[in-house]
Amino acid sequence: MRVMNFSAGPSNLPDEVLKEAQENLFNYHGKGFSIMEISHRGKIFEEVHFEAMQMAKKLYEVNDDYEILFFQGGASLQFAMIPMNLNLGGVCEFANTGIWTKKAIKEAQILGVNTKIVASSEESLFDHIPDFTFSDDADYAYICSNNTIYGTQYKKYPKTKSPLIIDASSDFFSKKIDFSNIAMLFGGVQKNAGISGLACAFIRKDMIERSKNKNIPSMLKYSVYSENDSLFNTPATFAIYMFNLEMKWLLNQGGLDKINEQNIKKAQLLYKIIDESNGFYKGHAKKEDRSLMNVSFNIAHDKNLESIFVKEAEENGMIGLKGHKILGGIRASIYNSISFEKVKKLSEFMEYFAKKYV
Repeated sequence: MRVMNFSAGPSNLPDEVLKEAQENLFNYHGKGFSIMEISHRGKIFEEVHFEAMQMAKKLYEVNDDYEILFFQGGASLQFAMIPMNLNLGGVCEFANTGIWTKKAIKEAQILGVNTKIVASSEESLFDHIPDFTFSDDADYAYICSNNTIYGTQYKKYPKTKSPLIIDASSDFFSKKIDFSNIAMLFGGVQKNAGISGLACAFIRKDMIERSKNKNIPSMLKYSVYSENDSLFNTPATFAIYMFNLEMKWLLNQGGLDKINEQNIKKAQLLYKIIDESNGFYKGHAKKEDRSLMNVSFNIAHDKNLESIFVKEAEENGMIGLKGHKILGGIRASIYNSISFEKVKKLSEFMEYFAKKYV
């Protein structure tokens, strides 16, 4: 029996995806080999690779102004690759809304890039998305769309004349996005779209052009990935295969609009329990900026109960609810593959726990 997995990432995968991968792991579609055993240069893997790209573009409805690139190194490698490839010698601006933007800023500064933090919510433990405006002439403007640890999320992206770069690792493929103002959307796929070991980027072609004449090592250069269809070296073949299965699963669910409807219902259910608990639970994020992906909260009635909550939840088949070490408390990550039924069971446990220990 599988547990209910509310981990922040690597995270829960859809049962259908796992079962299909299991069926084909040893003998891929009856061909006598595993998808992990064949060359990335061969026709069989290329079909998986390019189909994954096509389905991802279909889900987001991006046009031919954008290319999809696959990387190893997770989203964290992009914190360095972005300033390497996209910095033009001017200023690169950031909105600091959590640990992941802090890390991106740090990597840019290590490379000697002129960085400017236009806004930060650090003083209030990143409990909200601050108001800010990016400059019109920045080399790029950078945000993280969903902050996994703190449970905040942009409800709408900032409009800017500067190229907008979005780290969407923890709300990747969770809703439709208007790409008209986006130069690059990227993320690790291990939360909402696959397994660890793969990062994916939708990047506008004019951004790729910026890297062409730069003195950057080949494996760190966007134009090299573009020219080689992300097959310059041996890619993370199994991770790309799992990404392919996730894209099929998302399309079979009715696409990103349908997924978003479910994500809204799931989050509303948990936030309702928190808000109507008479102070027993307290959400970390301000209500207007609450995440649909990561519900971070404390047991305000008695914080000593938080470890008991996690332990009793595990005894009831629910894992991954311990908050991040930076923030503590409790965190329920309710990504695409977490069903409404599982979230309902968590909400019922939360109600039971509050009545038991009030």
